[in-house]
Amino acid sequence: MVGSLTLDQLRILVAIADTGSFSAAGRDLRRAQSAISQAIATLETAQGVVLFDRSGYRPQLTDVGRVLVDQARLVLNSAARFEAVAAATQAGLEAELTLAIDPLVPSTPLIDSLRSLNETFPYLPVSFSTEGLGGALRRLRSGSASLAVCLLLPTVPDDIAAYPLLRVPMRPVVAPDHPLASLKRPATLSDLEPYVQLVLSDPVEPTGEDYGLISARIWRFVDLNRRLDFLHAGFGWCRMPDHLVAGSLEQGRLTALHIEDDPTPSHGLTIYAAYHRNRALGRAGRWLLDTLRTRFTADELS
Repeated sequence: MVGSLTLDQLRILVAIADTGSFSAAGRDLRRAQSAISQAIATLETAQGVVLFDRSGYRPQLTDVGRVLVDQARLVLNSAARFEAVAAATQAGLEAELTLAIDPLVPSTPLIDSLRSLNETFPYLPVSFSTEGLGGALRRLRSGSASLAVCLLLPTVPDDIAAYPLLRVPMRPVVAPDHPLASLKRPATLSDLEPYVQLVLSDPVEPTGEDYGLISARIWRFVDLNRRLDFLHAGFGWCRMPDHLVAGSLEQGRLTALHIEDDPTPSHGLTIYAAYHRNRALGRAGRWLLDTLRTRFTADELS
């Protein structure tokens, strides 16, 4: 019967399992042994189980007792997190931090920042999702994300507060057996136009605004890694983040293209940390924003 179950009973059960006896648990919890025995007897009666074999000198957990001790630890840990979240919220910490991340964002500095966030706010619930192109901005506007690390194209919208973190160089690449790979000169727009261009698109509005389209034939992807698979397979050409194709270029699995009068910014695409101006960041969100701005080195934007 769950209704009669108390956290105190579970603490006593775990204390007996950890200390090895009712008397030791009583000393550990500063309770009389009779109170410890009564609490366990009440728990056994309410749940209809025998938790301890009392036939020997020391009580031994029964099979069901061992299983329920593990369950008791989970419940107590969950209760501790519940209290910690409530206390942190009372102290000004947001109840949850929801993050939306663009797939072009390099993972390593992001992982390091989130690890530091977890160490600084260990009981903060964090919700994390990687979004397709345009998805992070959409989540900021809907209120389902409080902080985004993303592209903002073509410009930063007026309703978004955004801080540039780094620029991601974009490299035109193609499989080594693709016809474009055999060009001995920079590719012109007319060279590229007949071949399939593999494009990262907004999954919600795939026919919305497009940037950097050259080819007459477009294959659209919402998954960056799947686009890389098709790129390796020779189905077309595209621009990819340097950090994602450096290994393939070194191994000869991809070939770099040089495009004459390439309209893509030579310094790369800017990644921002952003939030909606009408929904100010909480304490942890501000901490993470400051950490991201520090961790992504300033010279990447110079």
